[in-house]
Amino acid sequence: MSDLPSPFTKQQLLPQEEKLEIFKKKGELFIGIPKETAYQEKRVCLTPDAVSAIVSNGHRVLMESGAGDGASFTDKDYSEAGAEITNDTAKVFACPMVLKVEPPTLEQIKLLNPQAILISALQIKTQSKKYFETLASKRITALAFEFIKDEDGTYPAVRSLSEIAGTASVLIAAQLLSNDIEGNGLMLGNISGVPPIEVVVLGAGTVGEFAARSALGLGANVKIFDNSITKLRKIQLHLGRPLYTSTIQPKNLTKALKRCDVVIGAVRGNNRAPIIVSEALVQSMKKRSIIIDVSIDMGGCFETSEVTTHKNPTFVKHGVIHYCVPNIPARYSRTASISISNMFTPYLLKIAEDGGIENSLRFDKGLKNGLYFYHGILTSKSVAEWFDLKYSDINLLIF
Repeated sequence: MSDLPSPFTKQQLLPQEEKLEIFKKKGELFIGIPKETAYQEKRVCLTPDAVSAIVSNGHRVLMESGAGDGASFTDKDYSEAGAEITNDTAKVFACPMVLKVEPPTLEQIKLLNPQAILISALQIKTQSKKYFETLASKRITALAFEFIKDEDGTYPAVRSLSEIAGTASVLIAAQLLSNDIEGNGLMLGNISGVPPIEVVVLGAGTVGEFAARSALGLGANVKIFDNSITKLRKIQLHLGRPLYTSTIQPKNLTKALKRCDVVIGAVRGNNRAPIIVSEALVQSMKKRSIIIDVSIDMGGCFETSEVTTHKNPTFVKHGVIHYCVPNIPARYSRTASISISNMFTPYLLKIAEDGGIENSLRFDKGLKNGLYFYHGILTSKSVAEWFDLKYSDINLLIF
């Protein structure tokens, strides 16, 4: 019997030391949500439902009175969900973690406590060098939600807001086409015996896809232009039907723009949106046709585009109605707030579950992608290059 080979090695038969599981200590969050002060910004980071979920997990939320008013959420809704309400702005900014939609102003950064965590948009093109120097002096850890990545490599915040902007652009066009404004009195709907409205979409990204989806749903004839064959193929696949798609060729584009009733510009570039439609081409368009330039926040993709506001959203140039409002999702502040809140809530609960933001950053590459300041050290290469600042690789700071 002793000649039988043993299923274990001699090493495996030696007594081993016992390894005890080390439990992660759950972190407790104390989140401050100030009221947005930026021009025409009505969104809020967390809905009352999200606050309820966070508070029921043992965390605290302190909200400035009126923070949800723009999105039709009252202080009563929030207090019933478990939030603490205060009129003291400084008290909200003194919380260990501050959540905002728009980036804070320099005065607001001064109200932050040293070593605080700031989660907001960054909007790099609207910032100054002083903004980053002030954050560094306070040793702030800052995350930009537009740079946070999902497991599949997409940017959830950018995608959500692009979906809203794409759908909204068609709803706005439908309104502008009616006699109420200065339109042709056309209806964006498939009425029996009436030729459908012609809609041209420039750009086959998320905005273009949702604009096309909404226009098709209302019965319009849709033509999509983009220089990426892959994007055009993907948009047909996502919409589940054959469509008129074309690369941006002058002949095809000119023909389509002369005949269309609505054109939606949704082309983005690295630093500035490329100008796809020249002034001469706008002049050749039908009188009282509609241009909706969703790319206006990056300079616009029509040569005739000029920035407008939600209060005065349109102007007429060469007989064509232009709508060039940079922040279209703010027009639908409640929907946009729910969308942002849906993205924030799981991340906040995960940060707490992991025992703090340090551990979350260590294990979540997508969250780490959104980080641009770590205890006052700049960690974003793009910010550093843009403002000529020194930066450190986050992987050298977090092990």
